[in-house]
Amino acid sequence: MNLKHLHLHVRDRPASEAFYEAWFGMTIARRGGSLTFMTDDEGFDLALMDDDEPGPMPAWFHFGYRLATPQAVLDLHQRMSRAGVPIRKPLFEDESLVSFRCADLDDYSIEIYWEAPGAPLD
Repeated sequence: MNLKHLHLHVRDRPASEAFYEAWFGMTIARRGGSLTFMTDDEGFDLALMDDDEPGPMPAWFHFGYRLATPQAVLDLHQRMSRAGVPIRKPLFEDESLVSFRCADLDDYSIEIYWEAPGAPLD
C-alpha cells in the first residue's frame, strides 16, 4: 500500500495546473468542471479543486517532492528564486540533506529535498 494522492483547494485552477506542471513535472490526467487530477511519472495523483477561499493550513503543514540528487535541489532552488517563487524556508545543505521550502500560488508550503539513504533524523 502506498500513499498516492493529495487533494488541494485552489483559487485559480489553470494557474495552479501550470505551476505544478512547470516546477514539478506534473501532467493533467483528467480535468472536470471543478476538479483536475494531475499525475507524475510514478503515479502520484494531485487533485486541484476550485475554491474561491481555501482555508488556511497550520503553519507546520507542508508536503514534499524528493529529488534524485543534491544538485537537482540546488538547481531548482536557483531557478525558483530567479523566477520569484516565494521561498518559505531557506536552502539547507549538509552531507545528508539538501532542502528548502517554497510556497505555491495558494500559499501551500512545499518542501523540495534530497536525503541520503539512512540519514539521521536529528
